[in-house]
Amino acid sequence: MPRFYCPQSLALGTVVTLPEAVARHVQVVRLAVGDRITLFNGEGGEYTATISVIEKKRVTAEIKLFEPHEVELPYAITLAQALPEASKMDWIVEKAVELGVHAIQPLASQRCVVRLSAERAEKRLQHWVGIVVAASEQSGRNRLATVAGPVDFTQWIAQQDLHPRIMLSPRSGQSLSDWARHHPPQSVALMIGPEGGFTEQEEAQAQAKGVLMLGMGPRVLRTETAGLAAVAALNAVWGAL
Repeated sequence: MPRFYCPQSLALGTVVTLPEAVARHVQVVRLAVGDRITLFNGEGGEYTATISVIEKKRVTAEIKLFEPHEVELPYAITLAQALPEASKMDWIVEKAVELGVHAIQPLASQRCVVRLSAERAEKRLQHWVGIVVAASEQSGRNRLATVAGPVDFTQWIAQQDLHPRIMLSPRSGQSLSDWARHHPPQSVALMIGPEGGFTEQEEAQAQAKGVLMLGMGPRVLRTETAGLAAVAALNAVWGAL
């Protein structure tokens, strides 16, 4: 059944006008009056609805059923990703949502090749939010992962955090999976470097703030691989896969 994000109040027995983007999608895939769709508004659970009207620029649906269905992880993973080039970041956001990441925090670190002005950063943020919505529709998530605007590495690392922060580094002597096997499932933040990795200075800054330095094995992973592999490893060790 097609799934669509509908950021508005949803309730049994009501008829809702679908957002413009969803209405276009309904028409593109040639759905018809009477077809069933699934709607979710990010507040939990999902609704089965029946399309009642299809007009040129307007589609309505009647909500028939509510299911308190959730597929969220029992712990919150924040992916703090140093900015790679645009297409790689799009890929990372999409796949992180599929793997259940709770939040994505883009970081501006010393070796980042991408530098965003305030205007460009806002446009990229809106683009990433769109990717989160599409990936949530596809993967069955009924709650949207949050995407924050890019912040400077030094600024973010200075913040206090009640949960462990983990920086992936090829220089670490302990693996992420080994650490996870000896700790209960819990909320964590994973810090992933850009194409050239974090600098030794950044690693020292992070360690001074209590960040754990962990590795992903003997091979050096690309930035678009490392974070996704780390999330999958945690989910596998902690029983969420």
